[in-house]
Amino acid sequence: MSIPQHYTPALPTELPGYMGKLLRVDLSSGRMWEEPLNADYAHDFVGGSGLGARYLADMADGNTDPLGPDNPLIFMTGPLVGTTTPAAGRFSVVARSPATGLTGEANSGGYWGPELKRTGYDGITLSGQAAGPVWLEIKEGAVPTLHDAGDLWGLDMYETQHAIKTLMGVKRVRIACIGQGGENQVLFAGVMNDHGRAAARTGLGAVMGSKRLKAIAVSGHAKVTIANPEANKTINREVTAHVIEDIQVQMFRIGGTLIGMDMGPISGDVSVRYYSSNELGGIEDHINSGNLNEHYLKRHVPCFRCPVACGREIELAGRVEGHVDGPEYETTVAFGPLIGSDSLEDAAYAGHLCNRYGLDTISCGSTIAFAYSLFEAGIIDLKTTGGLELRWGDAKPAFALIEQIAYRRGFGDLLAQGAARVGEVLGVPDLAVHVNKLELPFHEVRASAGQGLVYAVAPRGADHMSGDIYHWGLGHECSEIGIICGDPFEETRYEVQIVANIMAFRAFTNSAILCHFETIPIPDLLALWASITGWQWSPRELTRTGERILHLKRVLNFRFGLTRSDDTLPKPLLKAFEDGPTPGYAPDIEQLLTYYYDVQDWDPANGKPNPERLNALGLDAFVDELWGERLLADHVSR
Repeated sequence: MSIPQHYTPALPTELPGYMGKLLRVDLSSGRMWEEPLNADYAHDFVGGSGLGARYLADMADGNTDPLGPDNPLIFMTGPLVGTTTPAAGRFSVVARSPATGLTGEANSGGYWGPELKRTGYDGITLSGQAAGPVWLEIKEGAVPTLHDAGDLWGLDMYETQHAIKTLMGVKRVRIACIGQGGENQVLFAGVMNDHGRAAARTGLGAVMGSKRLKAIAVSGHAKVTIANPEANKTINREVTAHVIEDIQVQMFRIGGTLIGMDMGPISGDVSVRYYSSNELGGIEDHINSGNLNEHYLKRHVPCFRCPVACGREIELAGRVEGHVDGPEYETTVAFGPLIGSDSLEDAAYAGHLCNRYGLDTISCGSTIAFAYSLFEAGIIDLKTTGGLELRWGDAKPAFALIEQIAYRRGFGDLLAQGAARVGEVLGVPDLAVHVNKLELPFHEVRASAGQGLVYAVAPRGADHMSGDIYHWGLGHECSEIGIICGDPFEETRYEVQIVANIMAFRAFTNSAILCHFETIPIPDLLALWASITGWQWSPRELTRTGERILHLKRVLNFRFGLTRSDDTLPKPLLKAFEDGPTPGYAPDIEQLLTYYYDVQDWDPANGKPNPERLNALGLDAFVDELWGERLLADHVSR
């Protein structure tokens, strides 16, 4: 296939911590050009998901088809990425989500993000749709090139990475790609990189597949220019020492993210049998970090400059030849407790299949568990499932469903659309557990009022990365920005303010970008920030930036069709458990929302941020769009 190409370079914006330019690619025409980074956008929205959302605001509207050529697909790093900051090796992918219709974003670790900056770019924005499968090659000092990917289309993500490395013949190259799930536009397909790392949520692998873009390979050696190298060396030593000594970091180093199965059952944080219980009944005796370490672990796998090394490489003898990427907490719960299974090996194998095909394990596992619950309730039968008997405790039918989902075959074609659409098609929409069509992660709202509130209002739907209340509840505090541990069942305005503070902080860290497992003292984080960017921020400026990012995403979601009624939790989660670690509690979501709207200064009638709030955050350019003349006049008169 002949791929016409045209490339236009540009001078970068000089900004410490940034490379100063983006690569723009029109896949329809093959035209590629460099664009100087918008310095005002960078200052106000930082990088990662925040800066990606700001560029998305310029490029997408309510008529943008998430799987159409006009939906931009944005890869974005941040000012901490590629520096000597520990655990700052992440990148974000942003677009309008095909799963939710709202602002879509996903975040991944590994090495791809730092390598992209080493090519000289802070990010890439792709638009259009290629005539046939292509992959993009970006090397420092060379003209970016689109290659025919006809021979790669149909390969899984491991095969794709190996094939491109062989084609390029470069010693160090990092690849972000899709598997068959993205190719077939599964609505929860992710973008995969560095073997089992994934920008998984909101279906952005499907957007990549719709553009017929199989992969982006990056390789470079460019250095990130920072504001004060000497100060950075000093503060980096202190930050690294603190991270290494932090007790939670030590726990994650020893047990990986699966350490959550050692602690979560005690507090009732783990969802069981499709959110119908948080009582594990002995599953925790089989699925835990000790079992993984003793019977399957081969080595710890760190991301770029990471002292935590929470990643795992394991061996599944008799199932997969060689070593595979080990399961994270969310993956293990999805294919373990959520379907009533106590087999760690089965959960690990299911996670491996999702990685191969490029599927979000949270949404895939939750949607499959929904099918299990419907089968157990007699709502669907063997005819619906194609002969698969979906019984609690048996994970093996899930293996077949994962493959069916990836290829959109049989029952898997329906499941590939996510739990909300499965419920609608089968006539039981109220039984599907999701917020704004994004399936819930596996941290129980009946163990934490704050976590339930986060799921109800998070920009991309049910999202633990927008506010990890369960993490802060383990004892970390940041009093400088108003994060202080409280009673997980308390539903007061004071506790809701803490939730809002956590969400603002996470909006900042998801944009900077910084791993959530690093809890750096705020004074040290600000000193590190100043040494890299030159921006002397106070704690209030940090949280204000996070608030600005959150509110921009809120504005975008209203542009994409969000309404006040969408701020809610699914009905099954509003029923308290009779037994288990948290009997008798379910969140009063309407009371929590009343406090949250008050804290955020959102209109209680329509859920929109009030004009005064937008103006105070520097988002005055969006006031007219969100309110219009009539609504604004009504608001002023009130």
